[in-house]
Amino acid sequence: MSGRILIIDPVPTNRIVLKVKMMAAQYVVDTCNNCAEAIELMCKVQPDLVLINLLDKAEDGFAFCRKLRENRATRDIAIVSTGVAATAKARFRALDAGADDVLPRPINDALLLSRVRNLLRRRNAGMDLLHRDAADRTFGFEEEPAPRLSPARVSVIGYRAADTVNCVNTLQDGLRQSVQMVSGAQQFVTMLERGTPDVLILQGADEMIEQTALLQMVCDFRARVQTRHTAQLVIVPAQDHDLAAMLLDLGATDVIFADAPDAELVLRTQRLIANKTADDHLRDRVRKGLQAAVTDPLTGLYNRRYAEAHLQRMVKHSEASSQPYAVVMIDLDHFKSINDRFGHAAGDMVLQELSGRLKSAMHDGDLVARIGGEEFLIALPDTDIAAAEMTGERLRKLISGTPFSIGKGRDPLTVTASVGIAVHSEALDSAPDDTTLGHVFERADAALYTAKSAGRDAVSVWSSAA
Repeated sequence: MSGRILIIDPVPTNRIVLKVKMMAAQYVVDTCNNCAEAIELMCKVQPDLVLINLLDKAEDGFAFCRKLRENRATRDIAIVSTGVAATAKARFRALDAGADDVLPRPINDALLLSRVRNLLRRRNAGMDLLHRDAADRTFGFEEEPAPRLSPARVSVIGYRAADTVNCVNTLQDGLRQSVQMVSGAQQFVTMLERGTPDVLILQGADEMIEQTALLQMVCDFRARVQTRHTAQLVIVPAQDHDLAAMLLDLGATDVIFADAPDAELVLRTQRLIANKTADDHLRDRVRKGLQAAVTDPLTGLYNRRYAEAHLQRMVKHSEASSQPYAVVMIDLDHFKSINDRFGHAAGDMVLQELSGRLKSAMHDGDLVARIGGEEFLIALPDTDIAAAEMTGERLRKLISGTPFSIGKGRDPLTVTASVGIAVHSEALDSAPDDTTLGHVFERADAALYTAKSAGRDAVSVWSSAA
């Protein structure tokens, strides 16, 4: 099923008609007579979307909507009003109370279903981010979205200058910030180089733009990498419900009819800004969480988990291209004595500086990872024995040639490292068992042991005689 919908309407006929329509669209549907029944029902099952008739006992309905929005557990439930008084004031009150949209009666079926799909799609996208962020929240990161520290970027695209200017002025007065005016989609695409807007408002009611071009524009902006997360609010001709429905299904975040009051335009834009800010905050946290999962917190290098996955990809590349690859193991000599003599803080400084040196010394396609306490791994694609040995010797000198800082008031410390290298190539490895990644690791470890046994501060390359 696509989602669970709760219908709240005191009129039995309305409930039955809406339930039949929603069930025909394969939604799970619950119905109730009033808001009190709805609250009791929601203690047992939580809907994804609420269809509520605010025409009867309106004050109770408005209070119910506000209560949903104020409660952390229910604030993300989509709300659609299926009935208010036929006035702009009543419509605005419903939106201001928390409704995502207000659909007048008689309800246009196409617009109703497209709006339901649109809101559930947005809710599901937000829930996906929340689920991916669950690990962070488990560890205590349950904070509210960070407040926006700078004005949102809002752009208005239109072809008729007078209408576009009026829209921009309305938004600037209501949002109390500057709004960018753009003449046509082509200019907007050019201006993307200077930054991506948070909210994009399209003057779809402009007679100078054809309907087909408008639909293509919405699809194009949703598909572009730069604007795929930008909220799109489309202004459509009054009462053109079919166009509004198509736009919502094609990727518009919201639609508003051209005869709506200025206050509604501002309110919808403010809500889109708030939602975009919250989603950006979640995406940023997910991104940081993913980065933390594969990154060593002390050095900023990749950790063993990422290194193993990267090496598997490198092996596949080697098999496909018949090119050799090398694994370099680096282990700091007598590192325990550094911690014992100068403290762990000094040891951490050595590890951090070493990480910086290794990263700056390698090419973009090479992998540098910390896989143990003082043990580092470097993976070199398309590298033969001679090139790998030269790289190992260069890194050995890079470590021992310049002393490491271990804090103020202390002389820099000379540190050495042992380096073990293993290379895999079809020419060297004829036996099937010798071509696995595990065997290459074993060879690199064996070479590292040889370098340690040879007195340390040395480079050793694995060979069958080792």
